[in-house]
Amino acid sequence: MQNVSGQNSDKRTLLCVLAFTLLAGGCNTDRTITGSFPRDYRERHPISLTEGEQSIQLLVGSGRGGLTADQRAQVSAMASSWRRIGNGRLIIDVPTGTPNERAAKQAVREMHSLLRASGVPPQAITARTYRPPNADDFGPIRLSYARIIATAGPCGEWPEDLGASFYPSLTITPPSADNRPHWNFGCSAQRNLAAAVVNPEDLVQPRAETPPLASRRQQVIDKYRQGQDPSSVYAKSTDAKVSDVK
Repeated sequence: MQNVSGQNSDKRTLLCVLAFTLLAGGCNTDRTITGSFPRDYRERHPISLTEGEQSIQLLVGSGRGGLTADQRAQVSAMASSWRRIGNGRLIIDVPTGTPNERAAKQAVREMHSLLRASGVPPQAITARTYRPPNADDFGPIRLSYARIIATAGPCGEWPEDLGASFYPSLTITPPSADNRPHWNFGCSAQRNLAAAVVNPEDLVQPRAETPPLASRRQQVIDKYRQGQDPSSVYAKSTDAKVSDVK
């Protein structure tokens, strides 16, 4: 009987040691994840710069040999934006084997003229053909170029509860216990900022200062020399009424 009781005591000791080891391992795991959970939303949801694509599609009918006024304006706008933020060649995808193939080729010639007139060098323009899946479909002319874009997210991830719950949790204590922001906090602001910025390079470094307006500076200096008020004076109208606005 003593051997049996001794064996049972050894088993209990072994189980206690195993349980303590598992608890200690779980605590170590929580500490490791805690170190990878930054408090700053800019570190949890950083804005990254990648290469994307800017493109437009122009549909030309089979009976038309050129671009419309709106399409010419779109081509000119693409040329202007390429000069500012373009990161590669301007690619023109021309449909082939479609009912509007001949009209599309004529429209591409006009596009070349518009692009060159807008300051795009000829060596920066590349034309290539593509065949739509259905030969009876009208294929649009596609004008595109590569550019740097800013992205953030994805948002809507909730790896832990916001309330006083210990599972699942990235840390030993829930966010409500130590007053730290939850994981998804700040993600939408970062994503909106990345989508709204015109030039993603502004997120990396500021632009250089533009030269001052020489005429305005000279006018202010002349007024200062004459002892006059150099500030701008705006005329205010006190007779205007809301009912007079048409």
